[in-house]
Amino acid sequence: MLAEGGVSEADAWRARDLAVLWHPCTQMREHPDTLPLLPIASGQGPWLLGRDGHRYLDAISSWWTNLFGHAEPRIAAAIAAQAQTLEHVILAGCSHAPAVELAERLLALAPREPGRAPLAKVFYADNGSAGVEVALKMAFHWFRNRGELQRTKFVALDNGYHGETLGALAVGDIPLYRRVYAPLLAEALFAPSPDAYLCEPGESAEQRAQCAADGLRAVLERHAGEVCALILEPRVQCAGGMRMHDASYLRRARALCDEFGVFLIADEIAVGFGRTGTMFAFEQAGVAPDLMCLSKGLTGGALPLAAVLATQTIYDGFLDDSRERAFLHSHSYTGNPLACAAALATLGIFASDDAVARNRATAARMAQHAAPLAEHAHVADARQAGMIVAFELTQGGDKRTPFDPAARIGLRAYRAALQRGVLLRPLGDVLYWMPPYCIDDEALALLARTTREAIDHAVAEAGA
Repeated sequence: MLAEGGVSEADAWRARDLAVLWHPCTQMREHPDTLPLLPIASGQGPWLLGRDGHRYLDAISSWWTNLFGHAEPRIAAAIAAQAQTLEHVILAGCSHAPAVELAERLLALAPREPGRAPLAKVFYADNGSAGVEVALKMAFHWFRNRGELQRTKFVALDNGYHGETLGALAVGDIPLYRRVYAPLLAEALFAPSPDAYLCEPGESAEQRAQCAADGLRAVLERHAGEVCALILEPRVQCAGGMRMHDASYLRRARALCDEFGVFLIADEIAVGFGRTGTMFAFEQAGVAPDLMCLSKGLTGGALPLAAVLATQTIYDGFLDDSRERAFLHSHSYTGNPLACAAALATLGIFASDDAVARNRATAARMAQHAAPLAEHAHVADARQAGMIVAFELTQGGDKRTPFDPAARIGLRAYRAALQRGVLLRPLGDVLYWMPPYCIDDEALALLARTTREAIDHAVAEAGA
């Protein structure tokens, strides 16, 4: 379709966009030539409809947020109904039904551990990074209220990622994001990652996890009495390249946090809500955290919302006559009724559609489609955790020989996939599938075929 002046509608939109917008996580110099800008008109199920008239399979769930497909009618109806009743109200000093009902539902679903007090309170925020900030501040402030002023440090994992606000960035370990801002960041302690990709020959994922846990113990021993919390992504370090680890690490981490009197913060922002085969990834270890951060899929990808779940012990640590001992963190749109209504509808779909069980069946089909790609000459590792599949691309499939970053294999694969109607967004040279849960076999076949073709095209184009 041509716009005024004989320019295509898509190109006219790109020009209009680039005249006014600064896009996230983007070197804007790469637009429009190196990095194609994809103008989207609408979405339906796992598909995005471009203004160029082509449709694109959303293989990454729009930054890992979309669970049940675009324009999901049950979520849309819940938002519309709520908008006619109450669009927003300050949550400081006020209450409303969606916020209360959602908190009740989340606490009922949260991971539980025999003999441990359950998560008991919910604090809302606006997005994942904001939720991490809340959890970090709660952990630090709780110890301060007890007079343990020396507990000012956080432990995080090598290769971890928790967001890009300053507090969240401080406990992240991806140089691309944190290096520039390092002078602004609080000092954090980093423990070895249990990443199974780092296994030595003959070493199992569980053995790697146990070795990493020994490293965590060493950090906690060196800084005994100084640490207030350990923060980690359970089962999958997503932004770190979809690196996966054995659930036994979470059990050891839980035990070590108890031994050293440290809170355990679970960052389930990307892996929660059915992504890894259970409602929450921590369930796979049979243990529970002290604080749990949720966002992304919480509203089915419809609206921004985060929730931090805390134990009663943490909550009680802020009860006092002094306002300085209260948790005064706030966001203008905390507990927004529209977002809470979307989240309630999302949880309703989990219940009515038995979504977690259906995901397991879909994950099995994803594994079948991924198996041939694991044998590709340039795939060093194909790994899966539930509805997440990742392919590590290296020269000749050798872990010891990554592609030269200047070859930009991932970017080349991204462009090739777009030309074939699939939206991938590689993490460096890691291609991954994290599609909406409604993806069918035909779309999975397209995804697998396109991934292979994209790898072949990228390697050939780069002359690698």
